[in-house]
Amino acid sequence: MSRSISVALWAIACLLALSGLPRETRAEPVRTVDHAFGESRIAGSPQRIVTLYQGATDSALALGLEPAGVVESWLERPMYRYLRDSLPEDVRYLGLETQPDLEAIAELAPDLIVGARYRQASVYPLLSRIAPTVIADTAYEFEAMLELLGKATGRRTKARALLDAWHQRVADFRCRAAAALGDAWPQEVSVVSFRGDHVRLYYDGFAWRVLEQLGFRRPEGQTGAGWGIKLVSRESLPAMDADAIFVFMRDDPAVAEQHRAWTAHPLWQNLEAVKRDRVHEVDPVIWSMGAGILAANRLLDELYAHYGLVPGRSKSGGQKEGKGESC
Repeated sequence: MSRSISVALWAIACLLALSGLPRETRAEPVRTVDHAFGESRIAGSPQRIVTLYQGATDSALALGLEPAGVVESWLERPMYRYLRDSLPEDVRYLGLETQPDLEAIAELAPDLIVGARYRQASVYPLLSRIAPTVIADTAYEFEAMLELLGKATGRRTKARALLDAWHQRVADFRCRAAAALGDAWPQEVSVVSFRGDHVRLYYDGFAWRVLEQLGFRRPEGQTGAGWGIKLVSRESLPAMDADAIFVFMRDDPAVAEQHRAWTAHPLWQNLEAVKRDRVHEVDPVIWSMGAGILAANRLLDELYAHYGLVPGRSKSGGQKEGKGESC
């Protein structure tokens, strides 16, 4: 064990001893929750929750929880605007997803810690010493994250209600898109992110987990393994052609210049989506970084708007139920 890990363990052990919270002796019902790294035993209904990636923060707020600690957002710091007002005023920010402050987490004496494999794999042993910890297998399976957190916090009924409402909205969109587009549905679409020195073409990720449910398809050739590919040459522009292209990018001068240069190229102008005016600029926070049920619903809101569709409503005022045969 490295010296830095040993020091961190010693500091955490001291903080736990000072907190006076011997978790093993709590006289509360205990349940076992399976997650990416095994199982965790959780007592009662956790109230002091720490979320270590954005999808977990989104999911916690959707369930009506008020996290004691969260990691900072990548944009709109310290927290994305769509989540900011729902957080408690005294929430503690714990650094970035890639390097959370372990001592600060221990000081919070949480009842539950929530993370993701690709971010917290190396520190999971330390986190699990602080409090029961559940780890999502991926960062973009938003439905699985909601179910995991619902089980871990005793809010499975609330999680199921949120998912039922989501599935009703999905059925409504699919029905309305098919009716509006006719033979042009389902559409093949590309998801593209402009960066300062390259362009990313996504084959997977949070946006695609939503798009697939809604009935969108990838163009032929966009089926590689992993999240996608980096395009570094404008000669590769034809790889992103589709019936429609969804583009997101950060507000950064280098990104803006990259976007200007690529979209001025004749190969961009020759793309079918460009010629048919089907390039949609979308919110990078909602399409890439939110990764929770609240972000998924906002992404769907954007798609209703892009396609000029009006969501259906049931008599009770909720989203219309149905399997998609009628709207």
